[in-house]
Amino acid sequence: MSGFKSSAPDAAPGADPLGLTVYELAETQPAAQQRRTRAGRIKMLAMLLICAAPVIASYLTYFVIRPDGRTNYGALIQPTRSLPELTLPALDGAPVALRSLRGQWLLVVVGPAACDAGCERRLYAQRQLREMLGRERDRLDKLWLVTDDTAPKPALRDAVLAEPPVTVLRMPRTELARWLAPEPGRLLEEHLYLIDPMGEWMMRFPVEFDPTRVKRDIDRLLRASSSWDRAGR
Repeated sequence: MSGFKSSAPDAAPGADPLGLTVYELAETQPAAQQRRTRAGRIKMLAMLLICAAPVIASYLTYFVIRPDGRTNYGALIQPTRSLPELTLPALDGAPVALRSLRGQWLLVVVGPAACDAGCERRLYAQRQLREMLGRERDRLDKLWLVTDDTAPKPALRDAVLAEPPVTVLRMPRTELARWLAPEPGRLLEEHLYLIDPMGEWMMRFPVEFDPTRVKRDIDRLLRASSSWDRAGR
C-alpha cells in the first residue's frame, strides 16, 4: 500500500530502534553492578571499623596515649600473634579447637606434664593472679599447654582441675614455638603469656616475675578494654 512505511519516520535507514535500546541497556549493566559492589564493600568496611573502634581506642589509650612515667611490666608483643588454627586434645582426649578459647583474657602456662618446681610456681601464680582481680576475675581464664603425652601427677592434676579449673590442652612444643617465643636466652616454658579476648598473644611476663607488677599490667588492660570486653564467651 502506498501510504504504509516499514520503519519509524525518524529512524535511519536499516536501523532497529528496539535493538539499539537493548544494546545500550546491556552496556550499562556491568557499570551499575560494579557501583553496587563498590558501595557494598564500603559499607562492609565501615561496619568493621565501627566494630573494631573500641578495641583500637582501648589499646591506643593503654599503649600510646598514656600518662608520662607509666611503663608496662610485661613485654609487649608487636605485632601480636593470633591463636593457631589447631584442634588439640584435652587430658581426657576430647578435641578442643584452640580458637574456641577466644572471648576471654587467657593467662597461659607452658610446660610438660611432669611439671617441675618452676612450672608448679607458675601454675600457683596463675591461680592467685586470677583471684587477685576480685570482681573482674571472671574475665580471665587459665590455660596450661602441656608439651608432651605423659599424664600429670595426680595431685597436680587434681589441683589444676579444682574450681575454677585450668583449661589443660596438649600442644606439641614444635607447634608452640611457631606461635609463642621466650626472651632471648630463655626457654619457652619459663614465662607466663597473656592472650587478649580477640585471640591475640600480646604480652609476655619476665621469668622471675613479680606477681604484684603482673597484676598491675592485667588490671590496666582490663580497665582499658572494659568498653568492649565482658566476662564469658
